[in-house]
Amino acid sequence: MAWGFLFHLCQMLSLNKISFEFGGRYLYKDASWQINPGDKVGLIGANGTGKSTLLRLINGEYALESGSITKLKNLSIGFLNQDLLSYDSEKNILDVAMEAFEKQLTLHEEIETILARLEHEHSDELLHELHDKQTLYEALDGYTIQHKAEELLEGLGFSTADLKRPLTEFSGGWRMRVMLAKIMLQRPDILMLDEPTNHLDLPSIQWIEKYLQDYAGTVIIVSHDRYFLDNVVNRIAEIANEKITIYPGNFSFYLEEKALRDELQQAQYDNQQDFIRQQERLINRFRAKASKAKMAQSRIKQLDKLERVEAVAGRGPVINIRFDIGVQPGKVIQNIDIREKSYGTLRILGKCNAQIQRGDKIALIGANGKGKSTLLRMLFGTEDFDGRIEDGYNVHKSFYAQHQLESLGLDNTLIKELQDFAPAEKENTLRGLLGAFLFGGDDIMKKIKVLSGGEKARIALAKLILSKANFLILDEPTNHLDMQSVNLLIKVLQDFEGTFIVVSHDRFFVSQLANKIWWIENHTLKEYPGDYEEYEYAKGQEAKNKKQLANGQLAKSKKEEPKTNNEKREPEKKHSDDLQKKKKKLTAQFQKLEEKIAQLKTEKEKVEVQLSLPEIYGEQKMFQETLAKFNLVEKQLKEVTEEWEKVFEELESM
Repeated sequence: MAWGFLFHLCQMLSLNKISFEFGGRYLYKDASWQINPGDKVGLIGANGTGKSTLLRLINGEYALESGSITKLKNLSIGFLNQDLLSYDSEKNILDVAMEAFEKQLTLHEEIETILARLEHEHSDELLHELHDKQTLYEALDGYTIQHKAEELLEGLGFSTADLKRPLTEFSGGWRMRVMLAKIMLQRPDILMLDEPTNHLDLPSIQWIEKYLQDYAGTVIIVSHDRYFLDNVVNRIAEIANEKITIYPGNFSFYLEEKALRDELQQAQYDNQQDFIRQQERLINRFRAKASKAKMAQSRIKQLDKLERVEAVAGRGPVINIRFDIGVQPGKVIQNIDIREKSYGTLRILGKCNAQIQRGDKIALIGANGKGKSTLLRMLFGTEDFDGRIEDGYNVHKSFYAQHQLESLGLDNTLIKELQDFAPAEKENTLRGLLGAFLFGGDDIMKKIKVLSGGEKARIALAKLILSKANFLILDEPTNHLDMQSVNLLIKVLQDFEGTFIVVSHDRFFVSQLANKIWWIENHTLKEYPGDYEEYEYAKGQEAKNKKQLANGQLAKSKKEEPKTNNEKREPEKKHSDDLQKKKKKLTAQFQKLEEKIAQLKTEKEKVEVQLSLPEIYGEQKMFQETLAKFNLVEKQLKEVTEEWEKVFEELESM
C-alpha cells in the first residue's frame, strides 16, 4: 500500500462496538476504537484486562462475540508476540531477518537463474526478461536489503560476527530480537508490539525508541516501561471496565489527564448517588399512600431510565510494608579489589577498585554481555575471580535473581512457601505481606505452580523482605512485573533503610531509586556519583563535547597562538566582569522565579480546596470553571518551574 494514499484516509482500522468474553467474563463490551495513520499508541491496562487478546483480535486470530473490526483493503499488520520465542531455524540470523524481503529474495533467485541460463543460451527474449526483473529489483531497493538487515540487527545488540551464527544457538530473548528485526524490516502499515522491551538491554531499548519515533507507519505497543511509552507514543488506549478509552499524549500526560477525569467522574457519581438516595426516600414515603402512589411509580420509572455513572475504580491496595533489617551494618558495606575476571578467552573485568558504603542505592546499567550479572554474583560470593571482595562489619546479604523463581516450591501454597522460609513469623504477618504484594483472600492458598511469571516474582520479592538482610543484590527484579507491581517495589525500596545494588533496564525504576550509577566500560567498573537524570545529562554533555571535538571546534581553539601576559589580562578581566554581571542578573531572575513558584503553589492549593467543596463539585458548571482554573495554574507552575530549573543549571555551571 502506498503511504501517500494511506495518509489521506481518516482511519485505517476501526473497532466498532466489539464484545469478547474470555474465561467466563467480558474483557470488552460494546467497546469502540478508531486507529488512524501515524498513531503511535500505548495500549495499557491492569493484568488480565485483555491487552494481548485485543492485539490477537486485530490480527484475526480470535473471533468476536459481537461487533466488528473494519480494516482498509490490503492493510498489512506486523505482530510481535511472545509466541515467537519458540520459532526455530538452522538458518543464520541474517538470513532469518531477510525473510522479511520475500519479493526481493524471489526476484533475486529468478535473476540468478536467468544469468545461469545466459551462460548457455542467448536470446533477446531472455535479455529483456533479465532487464525487467533487474529494474523491478532495483525499484524494490533489492541491492540495499542486506545492509538494512545488518544495520537493524546490530542496532538491536548483535555483533557483526553474530550475523552468521544459526538462530538455534541463541537464547529466547535474543531470538525475539531477530523476530523483531524481521517484522520491522517488513515495514507493515500497522506494527503491533507486545512487550518489546522485555528482552532488550538499555542501549537496544534506546535504539528502538529512535527507530519507532521515525517509523512512518502506525504503531501499537503493549508495554510496562513508562520511559519507553513516554518517548515513543502520542496516544494512550486504556482498557478498563470493559471499555477502551483514548487519551491524546504520552504516558505522563495520561497520568495527569486520568487523575482529572477520575476526579470529575467521582464528583458526578457522588452527586448522582445523593440524587438517587433522595428519590428512594420519597418513593418509600409515598408508596403506601394511595394519593401519592402514582407519583412514586413515576419516580421509580425515572430511576430505572437513569444512566448510571460508575464509581472510579480503586487504585489497588494501600502499600504498608515494613522492610526491617536484622542488624545495623558498619559504614563500609564492601571493599572491592578485582584484578581479573574472565571466562576462558572472554575477558569480563580487568583491574578495578570500588567501595560500597552504607546507604548506597546503586544502579548497575548498560548493555547485555558486559558482565553485570557476573559482577553481582562476585559481590554475593558465588562467582570465582582473581582478586578480593571484603564484606564490612555486620553485613547480611540477600540475592534476588531470576533463577530464584525456579527454586520456589512448586507444590507449596503461597502461605506455606513463606512459612517454610520464615517459620518464626506469625501467620497474620505473612498474610499481611502477601496482601501487600497483591495476593488477597483465597489467593494465598494457590499453589506456586499455577502462578504466572509476574506472580512468582512477587513471591520471591516477599521472601527477600523476610530475609531481613541489610544489603540487597538485585538482578532484574522488575522482569515480569506490571506497572502496579513495579510501583509497589519502588515504594518498598524507597523505604528500605539498608543498602542495595540493582541491575535493571527499567529507567523509571532506576530514576526513582538510585543515588549512584555504575557501568562497565572497557573491562573497568565506572561510577557516576548522582541519580539517573544527572547521569543522563552528564553523558549527553560528554557526547556533545566529543562531537564538537570531532568537528574541529575545540581543536581549533587549542591551536590558536599563545598570547603574552599583557594581552591575556585585558580580555580575562573583561570576561570576569561580564561573568559577574551575568551571574548577578541570573541570581535576580532566579529569586523572582522562586517567588513566582511559591505564589503559584499557594494559588494551586486554594483552587484544590475549592474543588473539594460540595457547593463547587455539586454544580457542574462551577466545577468545570474551577477545574479549568486549576489546570491553568498547574500549567503555569510547570512552565515557571522549567524556567527555574534552566536558570539554576546555568548558575551552577558558572
